Amino acid sequence: MDKLIETIVTAIQDKKGKDIVSLDLTGFDGAICSHFIVCNADSNAQVAGIADGIEKDVYEKLGQKLWRIEGQQNAFWIAMDYVDVVVHIFQSDLREFYKLEELWADAPMKKYEYEL
Repeated sequence: MDKLIETIVTAIQDKKGKDIVSLDLTGFDGAICSHFIVCNADSNAQVAGIADGIEKDVYEKLGQKLWRIEGQQNAFWIAMDYVDVVVHIFQSDLREFYKLEELWADAPMKKYEYEL
């Protein structure tokens, strides 16, 4: 799981995704997965590019296929499901509006710095 999270975060960083965090949901009954990874971008094209980069890198580096993806049609908010890890890629204003991290405020959170 750590390799999957690391690969996803690196793919987001490669596409200049912003404010990357992971939430550990393992201690929550009823959580749909063990980790959420959340980031944002400033345009539909960048949101879509981040999703494409994640899918490509995870498959090439780990041989793991994406189980399900939603939101590609408009690329305002794309959710990528890797079963144990769900990735949420928001346009910046929508992330601020939905405040997904606040819904899981009790979950341990790790923030990732932008890397060049």
